[in-house]
Amino acid sequence: MKLFLLVVLGVALCTESASSLTCFSCKDATSNIHCLGTTKCGENEKYCLTTYSSSGTGSDRSQRITKKCSAFCPTIDLNIGIAGVATSCCESSLCNISGASSVKTSSTILTLGVLASLACILRMGF
Repeated sequence: MKLFLLVVLGVALCTESASSLTCFSCKDATSNIHCLGTTKCGENEKYCLTTYSSSGTGSDRSQRITKKCSAFCPTIDLNIGIAGVATSCCESSLCNISGASSVKTSSTILTLGVLASLACILRMGF
């Protein structure tokens, strides 16, 4: 009897995991540790999506993490110096435990922006 109950339980668990996706979820969290809530995805949602955004520089830098179920997997990896957005997605339950690749502000882009601004100012002054 115990073996029969174990087999029935195993089949029930396998059937449930095959038909539905569960993802970690949070909205605009400041740390990945605040993204441990879970949500059951709808039938048309096939991906667990993580979006990581950052803005500012140095001590004024802020970051936000959003995790959710998604029907599509957008590929975004945008860095414009003082702000950036990156996404990652996966297709198995609770696969989005870690954050998306962090977006780091590029010191090269910041330096080029400052130099370009300085050049414009100097050109206008003369």
